[in-house]
Amino acid sequence: MSVLERNNVHVGGQSDARPILFAHGFGCDQNMWRFVAPAFAADHRIVLFDHVGAGGSDPGAYDPERYGTLAGYADDVVEICRALDLSDAVFVGHSVSAMIGVLAAKRAPDAIGTLVLIGPSPRYLDDDGYVGGFQQEDIAELLDSMDSNFLGWSSAMAPVIMANPDRPELGEELTSSFCRMDPEIAARFARVTFLSDNRADLDDVDVPTLVLQCSDDVIAPTPVGDYVHAQIPGSVLVRMAATGHCPNLSAPQETIDAIRAFL
Repeated sequence: MSVLERNNVHVGGQSDARPILFAHGFGCDQNMWRFVAPAFAADHRIVLFDHVGAGGSDPGAYDPERYGTLAGYADDVVEICRALDLSDAVFVGHSVSAMIGVLAAKRAPDAIGTLVLIGPSPRYLDDDGYVGGFQQEDIAELLDSMDSNFLGWSSAMAPVIMANPDRPELGEELTSSFCRMDPEIAARFARVTFLSDNRADLDDVDVPTLVLQCSDDVIAPTPVGDYVHAQIPGSVLVRMAATGHCPNLSAPQETIDAIRAFL
């Protein structure tokens, strides 16, 4: 199976224009970009894909060893870039895909020329002198809850992550997206995500980078966005009015405007 089939890659927009890849976060798939990606179709080559284990990707391609760290997902991104012969692409990564993009850009600097990091977090656990937003016991409880009752965890956590109580349909959509994942793969991906530490990789970023920080984001709170901005040389930080962790759904126009202004 080709990488394009494995990762359910869809290409649109202008074939001879600068590429822009949209990478989804944990528990999501490429459908989460449906309000954002079309805005760039007139002047970019649009590349959408699903991480292995999500959306329409090949479930048989999931390998616990390969995807035991974020590096495996970054390797997939590089393979997609090579298969499509991309150069100087804009990589738009939401949530955990922000760090996947950081790793992919390091591996393939010719393929990825710009990073847009939406709600990035290089480490979710608090540490000495670092605020990640979670204590060790918080992560342990979260992972245990996923293991024991994934559907219940999804129903409880999705509205909190979305943080738009006046728009319950957004939380419901995120819940449905979580529930479409294989629970075992989801639990493994969650461990990889929430136990990762990519702080040391930020200093190596040498491409233009936009950091989009939402308000009231329980997954990647404001100090995390400030940290990412401070660690990536020359990066631009935009504090969004959008609340929650998924502005691609809750505030697509603000997301579009911020990306376009940066580009």
